[in-house]
Amino acid sequence: MALEVYWSKKADKKFDIIITHLTEKWGTKVTTQFVKKVYDFLDILSEFPELGTIEHMNNNIRGFTITKQINIFYLIQNKRIILLNFFDNRQHPKKKLK
Repeated sequence: MALEVYWSKKADKKFDIIITHLTEKWGTKVTTQFVKKVYDFLDILSEFPELGTIEHMNNNIRGFTITKQINIFYLIQNKRIILLNFFDNRQHPKKKLK
């Protein structure tokens, strides 16, 4: 049974920032490829929610590398997947889950 995917406000905002940056710097082709990669991952994630590695044991937060620059963090809760954040891997690791 596939789980529904919900976007937190933070994940939605970060995704929009990434899309804007990609479009301005690399154009629509790269942006479209990134968006497709994210949504393809979310389709797979809804079927296999434990796909990501556990990033924070206390909160059961999981992470997955979408591209070498971007990780996505999510939580499985009440039979749904909550997207928490998109993280640029070039930032300091302490900012990952903030």
